[in-house]
Amino acid sequence: MSTPFPPSSEAITSEPSSRPRKRVVLAAALALVILVGGFAAYRAQSFLHSVTGFSNPFQEAQEAFRPAPGSIAWKLNHKEQVNLLLLGYGGAENDAPWLTDSMVVVSLDPASGRVMQVSIPRDLQVKIDAFQNAPPVTEKVNTAYSVAMDTQGWTGQKSQFRTGKDRGGRLAEQTVTAVTGLKFDGYLAADFKAFRDVVDAMGGIDVCLDGPLDDYQYPDYHDGFVKGGIHFQKGCQHINGEQALQLARSRHAKQPAEASDFGRSRRQQLLLSAIRKQAASVNALTKVPQLMDALQKDFSTDLDLNNLRALQAWTSKLQDNAIGHAAITVDDLVTDQCSSPAAYLICPLDPSWRMMHQYFANLFVAPSVVTEKAPVQIANGSRSLAELGDRVSLSLKPLGLQVEAPQRVRSATATTVYDYSGGHYPETTRWLQQYFGATVVQPAAGQPSPTPQPPAGGLVVVLGHDYALRWLGQSTA
Repeated sequence: MSTPFPPSSEAITSEPSSRPRKRVVLAAALALVILVGGFAAYRAQSFLHSVTGFSNPFQEAQEAFRPAPGSIAWKLNHKEQVNLLLLGYGGAENDAPWLTDSMVVVSLDPASGRVMQVSIPRDLQVKIDAFQNAPPVTEKVNTAYSVAMDTQGWTGQKSQFRTGKDRGGRLAEQTVTAVTGLKFDGYLAADFKAFRDVVDAMGGIDVCLDGPLDDYQYPDYHDGFVKGGIHFQKGCQHINGEQALQLARSRHAKQPAEASDFGRSRRQQLLLSAIRKQAASVNALTKVPQLMDALQKDFSTDLDLNNLRALQAWTSKLQDNAIGHAAITVDDLVTDQCSSPAAYLICPLDPSWRMMHQYFANLFVAPSVVTEKAPVQIANGSRSLAELGDRVSLSLKPLGLQVEAPQRVRSATATTVYDYSGGHYPETTRWLQQYFGATVVQPAAGQPSPTPQPPAGGLVVVLGHDYALRWLGQSTA
């Protein structure tokens, strides 16, 4: 009987890090360029087969006119949500080449013309169900891709995770589906080299930093640190591929704001925006050879040419303000209190994952709610969860709600939405009622306020004991 065998303990005990995200726009734009760029047919088809599995141009042409039901092109045409998983892995330059240290959920909502990008922490502890004759293994989520791709280090995988170029993407999708509750329509994976080379092939990118960054513990490629550290000044600057990678990966900056999860996330968002703008501005036809060389060996996806073209056509119309960014961190839905001296781990506060599923199911708050711009305050009325108000407030801000500073209030049994607006924000009130499973109360005029210091004319959600139990996965009510 074959049993799963992990390659080393390094994948389990490594510290948290954040590495570059990859945008679907770049891959989609590249596919379109290849289609119309006039390159030799053999070179183009060889490239497409390498990264997408493209093999039958006649079938591709037929599906371009009549997208298959359920395909990305079909979903975009029918205003159905599309979910993609972006993976960034170390590649041959790293000791653990298949660990996906960057995992980003990208959801597209054609109905409202918006995109949400949500980063999944690489140290999140999950169960990976990959083996034919063995139960799921408990590992960090960034190990899923490696379990399927590293067939020498891991054995006993199910057939779908043992062969084929997309085996790693399939297992990563299955694992992240269990975390988020989302069904994925495809994956895109690229390693560090592809990220660097693509930025260089475009002639670099322009970024504007809010403050300086100095990191004296930035890793080199020899299990040490870059001599003298890495340094970036405040302000706008043109950077190359290696510098872009440094900004995305840095996690030990001496500036506290840049060393935080939020700081890394903000820099990565700047990089994504810069890459998108540069990809749209460069003379694409002159960059095709460099881009093909950059991606052919270091990029993989299960998306076919028609789906890539459909993504390009849809995303090319997006404005920057249509793209939202969020990250699952130890300040909201997960905790690192499950760590030990031997291993840094992140675990869900709700082991059932129901709260995480609810969050991802509500990534796109209805425009009618967002446009009301209702002041919303979260008041923690739980009996013992001192951080509940802060955590919930932080999780809601990226969804477009106008969230005020939270407050602690006396214990409450049931969760209640207090409407101090006199019914001025009906859409937001209904959304909060549904999201929190709350009752709605309009405080009587001239009576003492049931919550201290409510936002003037706004809404207050008092989180009761019932919600605290759901937050911890101890109740489904």
